[in-house]
Amino acid sequence: MRMVDIITKKRDGGTLTEEEIRFFVANYVSGNIPDYQASAWAMAVYFQGMNDSETAALTRAMIDSGECVDLSSINGIKVDKHSTGGVGDTTTLVLAPLVASLGVPVAKMSGRGLGFTGGTLDKLESIPGFHVELPIGTFMNLVKRSGIAVIGQTGDLVPADKKLYALRDVSGSVESIPLIASSIMSKKIAAGADAIVLEVTTGTGAFMKDEASAVRLAETMVRIGTQVGRRTMAVITDMSQPLGFAIGNALEIKEAIDTLRDAGPSDLKELVLTLGSLMVCAAGKADDPASARHLLLESIESGRAFSKFRSFIADQGGDVSFVDHPEKLPQAAHQIDFLAPKSGFITGLAADQIGLAAMLLGAGRAMKTSTIDYAAGIVLHKKIGDTVKQGEPILTLHTNQNNGEAVREKLHAAVKIGEQAAAHRLIHRIIEE
Repeated sequence: MRMVDIITKKRDGGTLTEEEIRFFVANYVSGNIPDYQASAWAMAVYFQGMNDSETAALTRAMIDSGECVDLSSINGIKVDKHSTGGVGDTTTLVLAPLVASLGVPVAKMSGRGLGFTGGTLDKLESIPGFHVELPIGTFMNLVKRSGIAVIGQTGDLVPADKKLYALRDVSGSVESIPLIASSIMSKKIAAGADAIVLEVTTGTGAFMKDEASAVRLAETMVRIGTQVGRRTMAVITDMSQPLGFAIGNALEIKEAIDTLRDAGPSDLKELVLTLGSLMVCAAGKADDPASARHLLLESIESGRAFSKFRSFIADQGGDVSFVDHPEKLPQAAHQIDFLAPKSGFITGLAADQIGLAAMLLGAGRAMKTSTIDYAAGIVLHKKIGDTVKQGEPILTLHTNQNNGEAVREKLHAAVKIGEQAAAHRLIHRIIEE
């Protein structure tokens, strides 16, 4: 078998066999196939696509390139959640302890952020003492004892994806639905979940800018999960404006605490309840989403969800006094208001531009080597559809740098004010096999 023949076959629109796909993955990981041939293969896939069988075969081959986490010793159905990302993506911080409070084991491996703001791990590390790098044995014991743990991905998990994604990132082949889907699903399946709930975002702050592309990606991932024996569901959500009010690491921790205390933004709460209902049903803790939603609301209102978050932070070394008193979390030296230039209705809050502004303030990484400022970020005071008066604050910049005024000027194109209220829909659709 020769790699050039596999490249040519896909270039001409042929269907690759599982043997050919495994040959490519195994030999690329081992270094026997050079980057220039792997780039040619990825570009051929970019233009010709892959059918469901090819995509599932690629996913399986990438899973088999490294170690898999075995969660079978943990009682219950383990349900994982993945989001394709966005701005103000606080969801996991609320969702994980909320679902765990109902007896659904949450054994989650998360990542760090590159771009708008830090990832879930960076946000959690804004709480002093919190450890995200734990041995697998400790991780498993925490889930067995407390029902929840969140750590960084092990370096031995899906090495094929790490190598192939780095190549795609510099060779113009990132935007390929089969390659995106196999990348996401290989990591989720290798992490040991029995069922997977996916949030696929669409809009200006999402990777998939239009709903049709988001649906295609979601449907592809659901089919992959089904083919490899995992119950998989996807929710298409809107990211044309930031989720919630807070964008930034410590700011989002505070918003998560507020939400678990039933005092958070309504859109964040609605998204958490939608995703959580699917997770609870998948775990067999409720017969239908409506019953699951009732249980989740009861856990928030009773304080059990917040108590689970508090114990989760303590279990991983975090100082719970920062949970009990979130005003102790890192705070920026400068807070600069962005004022409405005229009265009217908020008709647009371009999530990508607001996210970029947060990154420039220090809340995210422009490069992998960038240092995150936990205190930096943006807090919204208005959302799409809200009324605003001239001179009223629309958002506030939180920064320790001297670039706040310059960043504020960049936001004029991101904020739109019109004479009529604009409609906004958070949940677009739910996709199940």
